Amino acid sequence: MSVRQFTILVFLIAVGDSILILPAIPAAEAKQDAWLSGILGLLTGLLVVYLIGTVGRLYPRLNLIECNAKIFGAWFGTIASLLFLGYIYYNAVGLVRIISDFMATQIMPETPIDAVHILFLSIIFMSLRLGLETIARASEIFLPWFVLLFLGLVLFLVPQVDIEQLHPFFANGIKPVLRGSIFSATNPYIELVPLLMIFPYVNRTEKLRKHLVAGALFAGIVLVIMIALSILVLGADFTSRNMYPSYTLAKQISIGHFIERLEVIMAIMWIITVFVKASIFTYLLQLGLAQLLKLRDTRVLALPLVFILAGSATAFAPNITSFNYATTSYWPFFDMTFGLALPVLLIGVHALRRRGGA
Repeated sequence: MSVRQFTILVFLIAVGDSILILPAIPAAEAKQDAWLSGILGLLTGLLVVYLIGTVGRLYPRLNLIECNAKIFGAWFGTIASLLFLGYIYYNAVGLVRIISDFMATQIMPETPIDAVHILFLSIIFMSLRLGLETIARASEIFLPWFVLLFLGLVLFLVPQVDIEQLHPFFANGIKPVLRGSIFSATNPYIELVPLLMIFPYVNRTEKLRKHLVAGALFAGIVLVIMIALSILVLGADFTSRNMYPSYTLAKQISIGHFIERLEVIMAIMWIITVFVKASIFTYLLQLGLAQLLKLRDTRVLALPLVFILAGSATAFAPNITSFNYATTSYWPFFDMTFGLALPVLLIGVHALRRRGGA
């Protein structure tokens, strides 16, 4: 994989599911100052992404499973790797559940949710069988379409913008802005930590940290724009109460009462990014399990993993309300455990081992 393909993957994964659901969460906390939460989350997230890139530079020819074994030792390394794979698994299940809920409630309401699971996971299965290089090349094809649709969405929404929606600034102080920045930093940026698994498969590993940060920065700009547009067009109150504010935002497009109801633009953009993120996470889960089980061919796990994800997505949460509550209340701290605490621990133990001559 080239560094260009890697940067595109970082960008699409960071945008991921966040482009559709992110604006509602900081808006619920910071109201009209949600765009400030997005900027603060971006700055914080870039620091974490830099930390993740630093971990990748410790042993650039080893993936995270191998790094855990080398730094923590065989036993503790295996435990850390199993826990990390569990984290990737829950992320993959969550992505499957998110896209099926969206499709079943917004686009195909009469379609059973299990049918959406089967259709989406069939494409994931194909990507697992074809491998990482194919997913990376597909991302290169998707990127121009994503950029074109995003620019079109922004331009079509400019006439609907109301600057007064941003006033007053800091009406409730700085604390709501800080609370809103937590999810803005965790979901898009900290969830990039699984990409440590593919560092050894990228050319010119000495520049990967720079490209990791660059991809996250471009994604952050897109997400901050989406948060700001949601507040400027829909208002803070409506944005905070809407499950998919960006999708609702696209419904507001009206050019001369002729070009209207272009929410399909947002749907296509979101499906592209969620597909890339879910494919990569499931591939990394397959790769990590194959390494721990010492399998020669990772593809033998593709079909079992798809069946497990299909069953788990249905049992992941009893309903969408409990799923959304867990996502906003507990998931940020789950992300910080593996996306922040684990890299810090790896760097710290590595430094101690080097100082001790191990």
